[in-house]
Amino acid sequence: MSTTFKFAVFIGLLITNTFQVSFSSVISTGDFNKDFSATWSPSHVYTTSDGRTRSLKLDQESGSGFASNQMFLFGQIDMQIKLVPGHSAGTVLAFYLSSDQPKRDEIDFEFLGNVSGQPYILQTNVYADGNDDREERIYLWFDPTKNFHTYSVLWNLHQIVFMVDRIPIRLYRNHADKGVAYPRWQPMSIKASLWNGDSWATRGGKDKIDWSKGPFIASFRNHKIDACPWNGNPRFCRAESSTNWWNKERFSTLTSTQRRWFKWVRLHHMIYDYCQDNKRFQNNLPKECSLPKY
Repeated sequence: MSTTFKFAVFIGLLITNTFQVSFSSVISTGDFNKDFSATWSPSHVYTTSDGRTRSLKLDQESGSGFASNQMFLFGQIDMQIKLVPGHSAGTVLAFYLSSDQPKRDEIDFEFLGNVSGQPYILQTNVYADGNDDREERIYLWFDPTKNFHTYSVLWNLHQIVFMVDRIPIRLYRNHADKGVAYPRWQPMSIKASLWNGDSWATRGGKDKIDWSKGPFIASFRNHKIDACPWNGNPRFCRAESSTNWWNKERFSTLTSTQRRWFKWVRLHHMIYDYCQDNKRFQNNLPKECSLPKY
């Protein structure tokens, strides 16, 4: 067992309980048939008889997708996912929150398929008031096709934290007071989709989908929605209360242990950061790139 792996396990155990709080705001049933509906190609969406596990299929006929039956404004969303195994080049599995407005807000996990034997790339992105161009990419430090792993978003008035197995891999801070757009008014639904992205997903589109390797299947289970359901009035979701635990001061930034882990991920696994792409932005990086993350 490598030193890096031992360190990962140790730190993972330390932070596993970081966001374990009162379950008073948990509104998910754990049943995909009750919490979500198929939104794209229902014939390619498969759910176990007990409703606890759901799979999406991509073939030459169609991709597939599902979305939550409710919309939310702030909270924490957890989903266990097992990614497409084998030669998955050109496929994209997206797990994300989206407001579906003309100037939409969106918080994205996108898993970019790979050639067999190559590490999986996880791309994250944030849309705010319809603007994106905030991509970051990391190599996952494990094989995400062998077992289920937990992918989470903590979204509150202070920050958006992307997590993998409770480990923070990305932060997007609320700097709205400094003129940086931040998702804070539009409720979002929880979505997942599996689709053909071979025009760009793997090596910039050089590796296309090999349909002979299909069908391509990704699986989901053990979802937890600990969030504020939208009732038309943002005041209820923006308030600090025992139910809206995510808005409390202790969740306004990372702990010292989380910061060490966050820095470890960025040092050893990050392969693209839009805030370092001066060529793309012609030496005029987005404003948030010069502002604190914590």
